[in-house]
Amino acid sequence: MPGNRIEIRDGMFVNDDELEEQFVRSSGPGGQNVNKVATAVQLRFDAANARDLPEPVREKALKLAGYRATKDGQIIIEAARFRSQERNREDARERLAELLRKASEPPPKPRKKTRPSRGAVERRLKKKAGRSQIKRMRGKVSSD
Repeated sequence: MPGNRIEIRDGMFVNDDELEEQFVRSSGPGGQNVNKVATAVQLRFDAANARDLPEPVREKALKLAGYRATKDGQIIIEAARFRSQERNREDARERLAELLRKASEPPPKPRKKTRPSRGAVERRLKKKAGRSQIKRMRGKVSSD
């Protein structure tokens, strides 16, 4: 797949030469295959030195990556969900693309502070008073 690239958003790509894949043995069940075939994938992406990523996206991606980000600015994604190298490779690449898509989203609009209407406040207080009256009536009966 040399020469390919992963599209993040319109005009934002990650080239294959910026990705480093390493195949390792996968844990878990797999029969006789498990000790012979390295099917799990460790995908390394050097986000700190990525050519086509804008600086804010880089910073947000490293923040979103959490424990998968190293101090050097690399993002390491491990994929061992499937029993074949190719499917694990596709899974790792898709997870990296999803992380970078999330990092490239614009920030949410600031929240507008709102206040409840006068009618809503009055209804709430009326209900509160009604509940209070009901609970007061549950008490001991006085001899008045």
